[in-house]
Amino acid sequence: MIDLRAPASGTLTLPRGHRWVVVDVETSGVRANAHRVLSVAALALREDGSVEREFSSLVDPGCDPGPVHIHNLTRERLAGAPRFEDIASELADILAGGTVVAHNASFDYGFLDAEFRRAGRTLPVQQRLCTLALSRRLDLDLPNYRLATLAEHWQIQQLQAHDAYDDARVLTEIFLRSAGMAQTLQLPLPVVNCRSSKSVYPASVTRVPCRWKNPGKLTDAGLVQGMKVVISGSTATPRTALAERLTEAGLDVLNQASRQTSVLVCNDPVVQTAKVRKAMAEGIPVISERHLDDLLTRVAPGEPKVATVIDVVPQAQIPVETPQVVTAPAPDDTAPAQGWALQGHKPKLWSGRKVLLLGGTHLEAVMMRSRIAQLGARPALNFTAAVTDALVLGGGESDKRMPRVLQRALPVLTPDDVNAAVEKGVIPPHMRTESRMTAPVLSLGEVTDLPAKITSWSVNIAWKAEAVDDEFDIDIVAFLLGSDEKVDTDDDFVFYNNPVFDDGVVELTIDGSSEQCVRVDLASLPAECERIAIAAAIDGDRTFGDLGAVSVSVDSDEGTAATFVLDAGTTERTMVLTEIYRRAGKWRLRAVGQGYDDDLAALAVRYGVDVDA
Repeated sequence: MIDLRAPASGTLTLPRGHRWVVVDVETSGVRANAHRVLSVAALALREDGSVEREFSSLVDPGCDPGPVHIHNLTRERLAGAPRFEDIASELADILAGGTVVAHNASFDYGFLDAEFRRAGRTLPVQQRLCTLALSRRLDLDLPNYRLATLAEHWQIQQLQAHDAYDDARVLTEIFLRSAGMAQTLQLPLPVVNCRSSKSVYPASVTRVPCRWKNPGKLTDAGLVQGMKVVISGSTATPRTALAERLTEAGLDVLNQASRQTSVLVCNDPVVQTAKVRKAMAEGIPVISERHLDDLLTRVAPGEPKVATVIDVVPQAQIPVETPQVVTAPAPDDTAPAQGWALQGHKPKLWSGRKVLLLGGTHLEAVMMRSRIAQLGARPALNFTAAVTDALVLGGGESDKRMPRVLQRALPVLTPDDVNAAVEKGVIPPHMRTESRMTAPVLSLGEVTDLPAKITSWSVNIAWKAEAVDDEFDIDIVAFLLGSDEKVDTDDDFVFYNNPVFDDGVVELTIDGSSEQCVRVDLASLPAECERIAIAAAIDGDRTFGDLGAVSVSVDSDEGTAATFVLDAGTTERTMVLTEIYRRAGKWRLRAVGQGYDDDLAALAVRYGVDVDA
């Protein structure tokens, strides 16, 4: 068996064709438009992974440094450090023409881009690579892909966590080893174009979380803290400055009008904008900027928000919508997802295995993946480090990955092995009996309860790593839905032009060329949001039948809640992949796989989004 930690030659080299620059930043918060960079490190690498040139500096942000307990960068430590504009030229010189490598690269890139804009400059970076996405593509057998976990896996000493220079040094070693494994597995690296026409960008008014409950619509009594305010049309005061003033007064400023909007500010309501029409339809008061100025002189105190508590008491009387529901056996619902089993059923026969299909027609592959999932195994889309078995269908012997299957001495299965396991519970004698405990593999329509005490989840969607560049243009989107299965406002539609909802409560990130992620903070969702539908759309004339299987993994820092593969697509151009929804005081996850032949605009309209013609 070969060593997957290095190429066969035993030497590690980085892929050619890029000037790799490893970057790490420490920041005062998580929002690039509102928070600031406190320290930055950049290491330009030679082909052998050694550092050719480096840059590292603290940065005085001129504001509160934020979570000092994480990065240890106090006001005293930052006092006397240069401002970002003072280091921008030197940093730009080391970044220019490079492909930035970072852990959660969209975060680091977003902060650097914002800082360069504040300095009146352009970040000179065209491409980036996320080592988080690379680790997912390799499918490393780890409970999570934190930097510390990866450092331990690759046996790299971490001297000072959350220190920009040390994190960049550690990440350099992680990248070198991960790139070597990708080369061994012949997997392309997840490099993305930062300047794509679909690169995500922030909304015109950054949403700032409001500490007070919404008291309802504006009345003659005046403004109350927590009221939701929307601005439409031109204003005498610059809109961002006006929004900041409203926020400081304790009001909740949004970009779109909804049923929950308290008041709309518009100096010329005769011009029937979409926001004005929405306000009139919902009976929302419309006032001028001058009237608003008068009301802001006397804003009544609001009622503080109380953290939402999710009731986890079992609800035996609630009917189950699907034949089987996956639940965690731990009574306090706090255990990681690994080791879950179908309630009332024995552990599945092939739990913990990951099976790569080679050869066969589209229909044969769909049928076999379905049977593999019935057995509790995970169908593999790529030849990764986690693949335990290969299922060879017609013509699979000539697949280009077959030599690597034989080199790794993986068990080679046939359709008869799968059928015998499903129908008779027979384990093939040539299959290795050992298997690790893993999260449940859901079949189409199956549901699982998410652990109640874990509220932050990442829904990671991936497809074949070879299906990249101009061949497929795929968009992952999310809809925040009320009880009527519709969005309340267009802000509730998260996509590449509106990637963040409510200060990161729901956030879209494009992590790789065949990986995208929707991050969700369930504890911070508004009470009126009953369901989040996450979907994929293929632009142009290509279909899900052309693309093939799509993998979904729902992960937290504690582990994976569930995985599933959707591969029954034929002529569909859009597909609802999964739903996270409230039921009986719990959050549930459903594997959906509902496809439609029309495009993303039509899907958005179904969910109540107002789409321009």
